[in-house]
Amino acid sequence: MALRSLLFRKSYLPHAEGSCLVSMGKTQVLCVATVENEVPPHAKEKGTGWVHSEYAMLPRAGEKRSPRSRVTSGGRVQEISRLVGRSLRAAVNLADLGERTITIDCDVIRADGGTRTASINGGFVALTEALLRLWKQGDLSRWPLRSFVGAVSVGLYRGKPVLDMCYEEDKEAQADVNVVMTQEGEFVEIQGTAEERPFPKSDLERLLAMARGGIRTINLAQKKVLGRLPDFSASR
Repeated sequence: MALRSLLFRKSYLPHAEGSCLVSMGKTQVLCVATVENEVPPHAKEKGTGWVHSEYAMLPRAGEKRSPRSRVTSGGRVQEISRLVGRSLRAAVNLADLGERTITIDCDVIRADGGTRTASINGGFVALTEALLRLWKQGDLSRWPLRSFVGAVSVGLYRGKPVLDMCYEEDKEAQADVNVVMTQEGEFVEIQGTAEERPFPKSDLERLLAMARGGIRTINLAQKKVLGRLPDFSASR
């Protein structure tokens, strides 16, 4: 199984420290990075930086209009925002950020399944672009990026494994698993549920192997759009 069509357009908003319009199939998410020279209290106590994310959908991202209050707040929005934040923090050595926060805003323009995984993939590009700007300005003593991170959905649809599910596949899936991994193949997060009936460990292992291959392709596309980056151990 192959990924849906994948496209990253970095620097989509030129006035932002980092930005990326990501398309995975028909799903489109605008990810924007903002750098601020302050940190939340828990990070200040540790003397580290912080990476934070906020996720939302436009009212007409789906087939019907959703009230703005519902698509910008509520349990699902908070859960996905936290997932994206956790995933992107896994890519960064926070101690090397200094006392600054990078906020990644992920706004779903068009939803057709996989909005959370697209947000992580595009958010990583926007985050890295912001880090690169700080590095070129001489604001970082060490390059803080320690790994590429990617995410993809996998599932069982009509009894068959599917990679990067669209909305129609997702809503009818017998199993739905979102996987976040580093380029080294280490797991950042696995979110999995069964519908109608449980699924065996052998199916989960098959789905995770499929996800690993899909994320490898995503990482290659991220590297291509970002171009040459400092070495992970680079320092000034």
